[in-house]
Amino acid sequence: MKPAPFEYLAPRSLDEVLSLLSQHGDDAKLLAGGQSLIPVLNFRLARPAILIDINRVPGIDVVHETEEGGLSLGAMVRQSRLENDPAVARLAPLLRGVIPFVAHPQIRNRGTVGGSLAHADPAAELPAVATALDARFLLSSATGNRWIAAKDFYIGLFSTQMQPQETLVEIEFPAWTPGTGWAFQEIARRHGDFAQAGLAAVISINGSGVCTRAKLVFLSAGDTPVEATRAAQVIEGNSPTPEIIAEMAEIAAMEEVEPSGDIHSTVEFKRHLCKVLTKRVVETAIQRTSPIPN
Repeated sequence: MKPAPFEYLAPRSLDEVLSLLSQHGDDAKLLAGGQSLIPVLNFRLARPAILIDINRVPGIDVVHETEEGGLSLGAMVRQSRLENDPAVARLAPLLRGVIPFVAHPQIRNRGTVGGSLAHADPAAELPAVATALDARFLLSSATGNRWIAAKDFYIGLFSTQMQPQETLVEIEFPAWTPGTGWAFQEIARRHGDFAQAGLAAVISINGSGVCTRAKLVFLSAGDTPVEATRAAQVIEGNSPTPEIIAEMAEIAAMEEVEPSGDIHSTVEFKRHLCKVLTKRVVETAIQRTSPIPN
């Protein structure tokens, strides 16, 4: 199929992009990597009057370390870069670890970090990982900038807090702390397919072997990334034992995720997958921790 007719614009600066969004609002769509937008246009699920190509805009494809020791990514950073950039592996190892699960190399070569985050597909890996890492997003418009936490950005199926006149410009991840381990796993019919269930975990253990912090965020388990806060509370303040991990898995799968059934699996089966993933991912994250000194 072919998309409905639209006017194509290719601005050369961020200010020009923001001006165009201010003028056209809901009538405009931004083209970054196009890996999600182009199929939607071809199926005519979206019919924008204006297509704004931001691939020629300088300064929004930068990777650098922040003054606080965290990681900053421009929204136009290609997903494939996260696999190979040593700064990403050092400053946000979970982000580096998840990239091989994202689609296929050809798609990652074009797909952008900001595009995936803004598209807000509940089956996508990057929104869940950004939430697990306490990332924050810089949204810009012609009238100013604002930062918003990843956990507050997603509000529904393919729906975010971003306004029609805004665009995602930068993603910032806080400094990685000693004693923190990470893990990510997903279950899909074939590698590169959308996951039937997936989980990103970040866990910190102190020198006494006690968990001081835990973040568990599921994908394909609801209309947004699903943070299992009650399951995390089970392990926080305790030494991780098989019994505690089993309790976490039960709470996460039966009380916190809200998966939808589809042609591939029932709700019950997806809950089972979430339970299995919780045990596997938490155990792996704990194995990767180096104790924090008391």
